[in-house]
Amino acid sequence: MNFEEMAVIDEHSVCEGPARKESGKRGRKPGRKSAEKVDMKAKLERSRQSARECRARKKLRYQYLEELVADREKAVFALRKELEQYVFWAKEIDAGRIPEGIHEALEDLNINQEQK
Repeated sequence: MNFEEMAVIDEHSVCEGPARKESGKRGRKPGRKSAEKVDMKAKLERSRQSARECRARKKLRYQYLEELVADREKAVFALRKELEQYVFWAKEIDAGRIPEGIHEALEDLNINQEQK
């Protein structure tokens, strides 16, 4: 092979560009539009379903937290009422009077301590 033949071969390879790979990862793939549309529709449906489930979980979580807060508020109100009762009894005892209901409370306290 002489120099002129090599020059002709090199010119053809430069004009054609690099060899194309059919299984490359980038770029569009010919003949796959319908399959991609189906895949895209399935992906969108999965995404919508996931969003629905997420919203449902969020709603349940908020309901649980609201119930928890309501229960705690009831407990706080009950404790405040009990505290007010004890404060009233303390004032009555300081004034030298025996308040109503203190005998029952003391009896309940004694019964609870005996059970332990």
